[in-house]
Amino acid sequence: MQYIRNESLDPRFNLALEEYVIKYLEPDNPFILLWQNAPSVIIGRFQNTLEEINVEFIKNRNINVVRRITGGGAVYHDLGNLNFSFIEKTESENIDFRKYNERIVKALAKIGVKAEHNSRNDIAIDGKKFSGNAQYIYKGKVLHHGTILFNSNLEDVQAALNVNHEKFTSKAVKSVRSRVTNVVDYLVNPVSIQEFKQILLKTLFDDKPIIEYKLSEADLENIKKLMREKYSTWEWNYGSSPTFNFNKAHRFACGKIDIRLEVDKGLIKDAKIFGDFFSNEDIGDLEQLLIGNKYDQEEIKEKLEKVKLEKYFGQVTLEEFLSCIF
Repeated sequence: MQYIRNESLDPRFNLALEEYVIKYLEPDNPFILLWQNAPSVIIGRFQNTLEEINVEFIKNRNINVVRRITGGGAVYHDLGNLNFSFIEKTESENIDFRKYNERIVKALAKIGVKAEHNSRNDIAIDGKKFSGNAQYIYKGKVLHHGTILFNSNLEDVQAALNVNHEKFTSKAVKSVRSRVTNVVDYLVNPVSIQEFKQILLKTLFDDKPIIEYKLSEADLENIKKLMREKYSTWEWNYGSSPTFNFNKAHRFACGKIDIRLEVDKGLIKDAKIFGDFFSNEDIGDLEQLLIGNKYDQEEIKEKLEKVKLEKYFGQVTLEEFLSCIF
C-alpha cells in the first residue's frame, strides 16, 4: 500500500486527484488517500444537482457543490468529516463494498469502536450510519471511497441537502439525525480528527512503516488542469437539463431510478436518467436507446430486452425498469 499525502481542503482539487490517480497512475501497490473538504455538498455522478441541494442554505453559507465520478447519493462534507480512498487493480467488474468497508471496520475496532458494514454501502455504529461509500471501476482499476462522520455538524448535514421524502416521509430533523452519528461519540479516549487520521493511517498499514507516493510537479499540474477544466465547471457540477413533460421514479434494491422523458407527438424526443444507483456504465448510452422510439410499452420493452440492465443498475429487472417509464 502507498499513501498519497493530500492536505488540500478544496473539493474540486481532491476529486480531480482521485480521478487522476485511477486513470493515469499505475499502482504496483494499492494507493490510499485520507483527505478533508471545506464545507461542501458532493453530488453523485447520476444525480440532478438542483434536486439534491438546499440552494438558499448553500448560497448563504458559501458551500461548495461538486459532482464526483462515482454513483450514489449526495453527501455533505465539513472539517469534522474524514474521507478515505482506496485505488488499486481489480480483476472484477462488480461493485464490492464490503471488501473495503471491512478495512475501516477493522481500523475502528482497534480504537475501541464497534462498527459494521450495513445495507448496500454504509458503515454503521449501533445501527446509525457514519460512513457512506461509493465505487468506480476503470480499465482494471477500482476507486473505492467513503466518508467518516467523525465530529461533523449533523444539523448542517441535514440542512444542506433537500431531504428525499421517499426515504424520510414526514420526518423532522430529530428523526433524520437519529439515523446518523459521529465516531467521536463512541471513543473511550477522545482524540482530535487529525489524531484519528494518524491512528487510522497506521492501522491501515498494520503499524508498519508508512510508504508514501510523492506526486511529481507534472502530476500536480495535470490534476490542477483537470480541476479547472472539469471540477470547477458549471457543466460538470450542475449541467443543463432539458424540459421534460414526463417524470416517474421508484426505489429498488439498486437504489432510486428517476426517468425524465420529453415526448412530442408520441415520440420520445429526449431522455434523462437520474438516481442514487451505482453504475460503471455510461448511462448516456441507455438514454440514447430510448430517444427516437414511440412512447409505447411493447416497443420500448423490445428495445430493452437486448440490453443487460444489470450492467447499468445491478439488481433491477426489466419489469421494474419499465415501471419507471410507463
